[in-house]
Amino acid sequence: MTIHRFDACRTALVLVDLMTRLVAAETAPRSAARILETCLQTAHSVRNRGGLVVFVRSEHPGVDTQPPGGELAPGCEPGPGDLEIVKSTWGASHGTRLDEELRGRDVTTVALGGIATTFGVESTGRAADEHGYATAFLTDAMSGLHREAHDFSTSYVFVRVGTVCRSAEFLDSLT
Repeated sequence: MTIHRFDACRTALVLVDLMTRLVAAETAPRSAARILETCLQTAHSVRNRGGLVVFVRSEHPGVDTQPPGGELAPGCEPGPGDLEIVKSTWGASHGTRLDEELRGRDVTTVALGGIATTFGVESTGRAADEHGYATAFLTDAMSGLHREAHDFSTSYVFVRVGTVCRSAEFLDSLT
């Protein structure tokens, strides 16, 4: 597999739906706890290389009280320079300021991780590609609700949209 070189300072690591209720859910092929750990380690490395970290969580519009566990999981508190995007659909692009924020920071590459592969991650990745970003899917930093669905997205859909790799390979590709 050939991995493109990506400019670290023009890269955003977008971590989708690392919320308390989803980090407590059963996921496959990797546990949510393992995904959270990988995402946080990758975020630390991306920040250290000058990249942007974006945490995405969802809220339901028109609801006075949000479902319990909708806050970002422990460890996902955005630090200085990070972004938090609140979405109301599966993906992080529609109806949010994500694209505007990325363009304002001259981001050209979007790397993705989070829960669940076939919902928020895939939807956000497809939109990133449609918006013209180089897109990388970090397969060890995401998991689905069902292994078969996760495997279909990573082996059939993502290879048609962007670069599919592990977090370490992606970090090694940053220049």
